[in-house]
Amino acid sequence: MLSLVLMILFVHIAIYLINTIGASTVDLLLWQLYLKVPTSTSRNAREQQRLKGEVMKLKREMNSTSSQDEFAKWAKLRRRHDKALEEFEAMNQTISTQKSSFDWAVKIARWLSTNGLKMFLQFWYSKTPVFALPEGWFPYYVEWILSFPRAPLGSVSINVWNTVCASAVAAIAEILGAVLVRVIGQKQVANEAKKTQ
Repeated sequence: MLSLVLMILFVHIAIYLINTIGASTVDLLLWQLYLKVPTSTSRNAREQQRLKGEVMKLKREMNSTSSQDEFAKWAKLRRRHDKALEEFEAMNQTISTQKSSFDWAVKIARWLSTNGLKMFLQFWYSKTPVFALPEGWFPYYVEWILSFPRAPLGSVSINVWNTVCASAVAAIAEILGAVLVRVIGQKQVANEAKKTQ
């Protein structure tokens, strides 16, 4: 099994990535992947796209037909357009309802797998030391702070380790982002210099 030290670290990496990428982006990506799976929802989404194309085609035909010169043809197109539009709106409502319930389920699953897991681990392992400190290396008050609130004295508590992991992940991500921006900037400057020569 994964050690507690690494588990907390991976949970904080996941939380940071979701917060950085954006929860709505993750939800949208998962919705697009869900629509690729053969389910009734994906079938409805394909039907919705077909109906949308039909509505647009009928609208173009109706606009290109003169309502005064070719009234019978225009009226027939209008009835077909209205029927297709009604079906499209009904399918759109169905898809919207399914997407909102999917989004709700994804939000719950995302919260449970990140922040919920973090809170559960903090509760479940509150008296368990994440790792022990070398004896005699730190004064009493430092050992007490590192073991706060319920871990044995001379060890690091899960609450302190959570704080350390969250800070370390944010700092490392900031450093990697700055390095990446600098490398990309240098490549762009080099490319521009080659183009001007």
